[in-house]
Amino acid sequence: MAAAVTRQPAGEGPRADAAHRVVPEPPESIWYSLKCRVLGPPLVTGQLAGERLSRPLALGVLSCDGLSSAAYGTEEILYALLPFFGLAAFTLILPMTLLVLAGVVLVVLSYREVVSVYTRAGGSYVVARENFGPRVAQVAAVALLIDYVVTVAVQTAAGSAAIVSAFPALSRLPVIGPKILLVISVTAIAAMCLGNLRGIREAGRIFAAPTYLFAGSVVLMVIVGVTRELTSGLPHAHTGPGTVAIGTHSGLIAFGAFYIMARAFANGGSSLTGIEAVSNAVSALKPPEDRHARQILAWQGSIVVFLIAGISWLAHVTHATPYTAGFPTVLAQEARPG
Repeated sequence: MAAAVTRQPAGEGPRADAAHRVVPEPPESIWYSLKCRVLGPPLVTGQLAGERLSRPLALGVLSCDGLSSAAYGTEEILYALLPFFGLAAFTLILPMTLLVLAGVVLVVLSYREVVSVYTRAGGSYVVARENFGPRVAQVAAVALLIDYVVTVAVQTAAGSAAIVSAFPALSRLPVIGPKILLVISVTAIAAMCLGNLRGIREAGRIFAAPTYLFAGSVVLMVIVGVTRELTSGLPHAHTGPGTVAIGTHSGLIAFGAFYIMARAFANGGSSLTGIEAVSNAVSALKPPEDRHARQILAWQGSIVVFLIAGISWLAHVTHATPYTAGFPTVLAQEARPG
């Protein structure tokens, strides 16, 4: 009776069966080979320990959401205030920003406590499951999923507006010009998807550099702006047709004014998005995970507070007004020389 022929899993090379006959390894499919070329080779469990993130790399990849959201928080506040409060909105932007910064500090302190106790991936989901049971944990999980979907949509749209603000000629391109924001947003989402599918360490290398470049450039802009204001003064931003209408509703009743300011605070609260990313990926950090996570949260919170405060203060000084088309952005108007 002939001996049975056994096959081994792919990747272990040929081996002999009971009759010492060598069974060749089955050829890899074209799609599998293509996936390995695009996303990199698969890793075995023993290799995952080397994929942990160092603090500088983790700050770059896990803080990109929180840092980038600082770019449009001030603009969203002005969208709500300008049509109703007129030029007084540029004064109200400062106390509204202080409220947003208080929220940032509260969120950072809360998550520092979370990562001290829960060093597993999951963030709010793990906290809710351990303390309130699986049903509440499912609500937290759904909230996190919605949060990340909305974050991707909002931040890619804001990033697209920033690119067009820097290169206005893109909006005048034939065919794609009127839809340039959509084209850039879809391309950016595809690039982020590809980068994350390659693995968290590879994604860190890809996304850390743009994160540090953005934060460094905005910090430099704020420092230069403060220096110029203290020495020679800053001119008002040059605005033209297409800006948000500046209202003159000085006689608003107290309730209406309170509603508008609450709406402005809600808009400015978009600057808080992404701060929780560290707690969701604390298990991806190098040990000791809890201490490194607390340090990253402290650095992230400090940078976010500085960026939001600086951008809002420059908007207060320069009277940078949002455009209905989304570009040029308030941040681009503040950075414009002149």
